[in-house]
Amino acid sequence: MVGDMENKRKHLEFIQSVISRMAANTFLLKGWSVTLVSALFALSAVDRTRAFFIIAYLPVLVFWSLDAYYLSLERQFRALFDSVRVLDETQIDFAMNPQAFGSRKGNRWSDAFFARACLGFYLPLVAVMIAVMWLICLANG
Repeated sequence: MVGDMENKRKHLEFIQSVISRMAANTFLLKGWSVTLVSALFALSAVDRTRAFFIIAYLPVLVFWSLDAYYLSLERQFRALFDSVRVLDETQIDFAMNPQAFGSRKGNRWSDAFFARACLGFYLPLVAVMIAVMWLICLANG
């Protein structure tokens, strides 16, 4: 009986490795967004150029969008994982296409864009950017 489940176990391991990569990607994107925004703010403080403040919002939007994309894919693969988990061993085909789960509520890109995982990071980042821009502009006159 243990040997009978080997295909299912291997398929679930494949899916879990993809889920782990998606989670790692979102972590890296968040780190890069903070780094890039900090660098642009440092440049604007040194050069006293307000253009860098405005330019800093573009990478935040790009990273937020990419983060939502990876979160959406991660959720789709989690749904694939759940469907494979309940399959009979004879139905295991090692399919790795999560598109069948992409239209489910919560798995779409737009749902991921406004998910707590994204909003909880990017909205405070934008708020801090606005506050720092306001303080530096106020100090520079």
